Amino acid sequence: MLQEQTRVVEAAVAHLKRNPISPLDLGWVNSVRVNRSAVERRTATLGGRRTVKKEWQAAWLLRAISCMDLTTLSGDDTVGTVQRLCAKARHPLRSDLVEALGIAPLNLTVGAVCVYHTFVSTAVEALHGTAIPVAAVSTGFPAGLSPFELRLREIEASVADGAREIDIVISRHMVLEGDWDGLYAEVKAFREACGAAHLKTILATGELGTLRNVAQASLVCMLAGADFIKTSTGKETVNATLPFSLVMVRQIRDYCDQTGYKVGFKPAGGIKTAKQSLDWLALMKEELGDEWLRPELFRYGASSLLGDIERQLEHYITGQYSASFRHPMS
Repeated sequence: MLQEQTRVVEAAVAHLKRNPISPLDLGWVNSVRVNRSAVERRTATLGGRRTVKKEWQAAWLLRAISCMDLTTLSGDDTVGTVQRLCAKARHPLRSDLVEALGIAPLNLTVGAVCVYHTFVSTAVEALHGTAIPVAAVSTGFPAGLSPFELRLREIEASVADGAREIDIVISRHMVLEGDWDGLYAEVKAFREACGAAHLKTILATGELGTLRNVAQASLVCMLAGADFIKTSTGKETVNATLPFSLVMVRQIRDYCDQTGYKVGFKPAGGIKTAKQSLDWLALMKEELGDEWLRPELFRYGASSLLGDIERQLEHYITGQYSASFRHPMS
């Protein structure tokens, strides 16, 4: 049953075309409007509108693991820290839980490992022989205020070291000033510097002032060729929230309707519990459909989330909650 539940979305898309760089349409950008009260009302009821229990909940939690960008972005990161994180990415659940759930044939892994540029080559080596991509945060993360040419060189260096995904931060002042031409040119240059590596644009939604700014910035980034739009760096005071996420995923939906191209979504920062992960999965399913329940189009930026999901899965198996130290990251 669990294997069937986790495979239910796999046949949804046979081929995913990459979002191209499109001309900036300021008429479209300036026409964007957001009804804040409607957004808040919709997200306030989300958790109660769709709940999953028993084996279906376990299957959704396994799906959450497969869509996770397992992340370490601390000042005290070391080679050993990153190697242990990669080992966890290869085998996100304890072997006894895998056996009890009967999911060994799934070969479950996380969606990616996300690190600073310094540790890209370490992560690539540690993940050799797997399909798990390495994502590098770039362009002066988390503030994005280093010189433009240095930000471009940082992207190129990470790609050269083997990063297959690049998480860039936009210049927030361009959004606050309504400089859509400048933001478009910046993201377009970052996309071109990525080459074949996929580009995730971090909006830092908690610093953009209004929901309309979030919506407009999302659209501009997609027009500039972003493969994913991402809520936050995880370093802001306010990170991923359901209202910010709803605004962004509806821009993704409108963009797909207008252009035919599917762009991914990544909430990051503050998603720490299994229950929260289910809320975001429900949001994706209801707003965008089953196609966005796959790592190709949906990721969580997470560091501590995996431990709580493991605890919930052990509770599903045994009926009891275990201590968190039984589910270490290393």
